[in-house]
Amino acid sequence: METAKFLTGRQKAWEELRIKLRVFFHYTARFLKGEFKISHYIRILKRLLYFLSKMKENKYVKIGRLTKVNLYVPFFPSKAFFTACDKVTVFDEKMPAVSVLISVTSACRFNCEHCYQKYDKGKDVDIEVLTQTVRQLQDKGIAFFNIEGGEPFLVFDRLLQVCNAIDERSEILINSTGLGMTPERLKILRRSKNLMGIMFSLHTDSPEKMNAFMGHDEAWLSMVKGTAMCRAEKIPVMFNTCLLPESFKDGTFERILDIQKNLGGCLVQLIKPKTAGGWLHGNIARFTAEDAALVKEKVNLYNQAKTHADFPFVYCMLKEEEPEMFGCTAGGTDRFYINAKGDLQPCEFLNFSFGNIATDDFDTIYYNMRSEFHIPGQCLLCDKFSSEIYKKYQENASAHLPLKPELSEEIYAHWNRGEPTEFYEKLSQL
Repeated sequence: METAKFLTGRQKAWEELRIKLRVFFHYTARFLKGEFKISHYIRILKRLLYFLSKMKENKYVKIGRLTKVNLYVPFFPSKAFFTACDKVTVFDEKMPAVSVLISVTSACRFNCEHCYQKYDKGKDVDIEVLTQTVRQLQDKGIAFFNIEGGEPFLVFDRLLQVCNAIDERSEILINSTGLGMTPERLKILRRSKNLMGIMFSLHTDSPEKMNAFMGHDEAWLSMVKGTAMCRAEKIPVMFNTCLLPESFKDGTFERILDIQKNLGGCLVQLIKPKTAGGWLHGNIARFTAEDAALVKEKVNLYNQAKTHADFPFVYCMLKEEEPEMFGCTAGGTDRFYINAKGDLQPCEFLNFSFGNIATDDFDTIYYNMRSEFHIPGQCLLCDKFSSEIYKKYQENASAHLPLKPELSEEIYAHWNRGEPTEFYEKLSQL
């Protein structure tokens, strides 16, 4: 795979024109085959144009003939990209989710302070159940599989079986610390043409601080070695970075971006710290309006300024969650989570369960979850209801998270998810 190029300004405009033309011809051909009636065909094109308009502040990542416009949108013009586009071809029911995060194992030698699986306990779900669920999800329109652990390379046979169950209708991204990764294993995974990246954690510019934060003396070294192996095998390198407000004021953010650039990163997922898992207690610094404005200013600089044209694309969760953007996409609006022991969760940061794929009928629990999240809301549920989740976790002497379905329902049965998300409301009307 070729070296990543970053598109802004005029180059990005030309690439958008290429995307629009390819999408137009794709759906026009399907319309002429009789797949859509004229009114739906026009609405599909309008919906896709509206979505693309929301990418105006993004830096595009181009690798060879492939282009990524958003972290959770597969590379254009892959089959997976058009699987994601097909989300907007649904008119008579709730549009399908396009992205799922799946944990293939709880096995991990790290002890990250903020881990949203910190109190998840239990045996890894049977791999046959998991692969069957993956196939079902592809048939339901999932275009983007984000696969993680624990550390997935510690149980490589499970990781490989899940990847092999995913065909080219969907894109694969693997989250890893680098531990357990080998060139031989990457060569095997590379046979899957839809594996489009491996994402590493990097939360500080200091090896010592990172090792302490992740609870392992080789956290930094594993990450560095892992990125080098991926580059050697021509697998795109990406990063996730979780920073508290102070890191955007003392130069840490800039130093981390320098490191990620030097390690060959093409995309950085900037995660907003969440009151989940290890931080479910809520005792973490919160972003004020001024903090959020500073983050957006810095992200826009890296994504749009010519002076930062050769830095990775920064996908900023704080911006994506804004009411005028996508808000909360949990619960199968766009994404959801299946943990290592098979619990179906609305989001990895929302520590409650709608059921378990090992013991419950998947279609039933999936439908129940999506029904509860039928109308996308602006409320960031993981922040607003973390205290209630934590209280029930303590009061019921729960040995683990997520909360069992009956306890979870006590929370979501009466919650207020806020106003409908502007983007999805308009999308459904187009």
